[in-house]
Amino acid sequence: MKFVMIRERKNPPDRRVVLSPLQAAGFQHAFAEAELLIESSPIRVFTDDVYKQHGMTVTENITDAEVMIGVKEVPIESLIAGKKYFFFSHTVKKQPYNRALLRAILDKKIELFDHETIVDSQGNRLIGFGRYAGLVGAYNAFRALGLREGLFILPQVSTLADLNAVKKELSAIKSLIPPLSIVITGTGKVAGGIREILEFLQIHECTPKELLQLAHFDSKQTIFSQLDVDDYYIRKDGFKPTKTECYNNPELLQSDFMKYAQVADMLITGHFYGTGAPYLFTREDMRSPNFKIKTVADVSCDIDGPVACTIRASTIKDPIYGYDPIQEKEVSYHTPGAITVMAVDNLPCELPKDASEGFGEMFLKHVLPAFFNGDKDGILQRAQMTTSDGKLTDRFKYLQEYVDGNM
Repeated sequence: MKFVMIRERKNPPDRRVVLSPLQAAGFQHAFAEAELLIESSPIRVFTDDVYKQHGMTVTENITDAEVMIGVKEVPIESLIAGKKYFFFSHTVKKQPYNRALLRAILDKKIELFDHETIVDSQGNRLIGFGRYAGLVGAYNAFRALGLREGLFILPQVSTLADLNAVKKELSAIKSLIPPLSIVITGTGKVAGGIREILEFLQIHECTPKELLQLAHFDSKQTIFSQLDVDDYYIRKDGFKPTKTECYNNPELLQSDFMKYAQVADMLITGHFYGTGAPYLFTREDMRSPNFKIKTVADVSCDIDGPVACTIRASTIKDPIYGYDPIQEKEVSYHTPGAITVMAVDNLPCELPKDASEGFGEMFLKHVLPAFFNGDKDGILQRAQMTTSDGKLTDRFKYLQEYVDGNM
C-alpha cells in the first residue's frame, strides 16, 4: 500500500508534519507492505533533505499514492479524486467556513478520515496536538502578564527552537512572577499541557475549595486550581450536577463561575465547550466590580462564547489584545482597567518540531497499524466520515443537513 505525506497548502503556512523523518523511516521499515512517499515542501520544520537522509523518497508526483496524510485542510483545488485522506477538516462541528470543502470531498468520492474522529471504542480521542496548545497557551499567559505589568520580557515561542528552549526561558523568570491566583479549566490533553507549565514553574496547586478559602487571606504565594465542569456549573434547581448532566443536559445548568472570577487573577482555559452549555461568564459579569480576573489565556478559543472577553482570535504574530468590559470593545492591553486576552487559535504551530514528533508518535501507535491488522480495533471504521461512492458514513449522517445547506 502506498502512502504519501502531503505538502501543507493552507495559509497561513503550517510547518507541522504528521511524521518526522525518523518516524517516517521507522514506519516504512516496520511494515514491509508499506511504501511512504514525501511530497516535496519548502515550509516543513524538517526539510526535504533530512527526509532523504533517512532514506525517504521525496517527490512532486503523488498521484499513484492511495493514502494521503496531512495536518490542516487541503484546499479544494488540490484534492485528488478517489483517494483516502487524513487531515483536520474542521467540519465535524458543522463549521460553516468548511461546508464547501466537505461537499467537494463527497463530490470527488474521497474517503475522509478526520484526525479529530480517530477515537477508541469509548469515544476518547487518540491523537491530536492538545498538549502543545496547552504548553504554548500557558507560556503565553505569563508572557502577557510580564508585558502588561512590565515585570519581564519573554520571547515569543515561535522564535524558540523547541520545548527545552521554552522551559529555559521560563526558568529565568520564575522568581519574578508575583503572587497570583490562577484558575485553569478542563481535564484533557490541553489542560495537561497547561499543568505541565505550571508544575515546571513550581506553582503550588490547591483544590477549588481551598482557592475560595484562601481568598479570605492576604496570600503572598502564587497558586493554581484546576476546575472540571461540575466545579463551575450548577443545576438551575441548586443541586450539584453530575458530569454526565454537564455534558449531555446543558439545559439543566447555569454558570457558577463568578465565585472563582471574584478571587482569581488569571484564567487559562483548556475546557471543551459543548453546544447549548451556559457561558462561564458574560460581558455583564465582567462589568461587576467584583470581577477580579485581569489576564485570560483562552486556549480553547471559542469566539463570542463561554469566555465573553474573547471577541476574536488573535494571531501568533500579534497574540495579545485588551478588552474593555465597560465599553465592551477591544482596546490596547495596556489600557487601565482592560482585561488582557491571549486567544491564538493555532498555538501548536509555535512548537512545530515538538508538536510534530508528539503527533507522529500517536499516529504510528494508533492509526497506521490498522491498515495492516485488518483494523482489528475499529480505528479506521470509526474515523471514516465519507465513502468511496460519495456518501457520509452512518456515524456522520448527522452532517447531511450541513452538507445540503439546510441549517
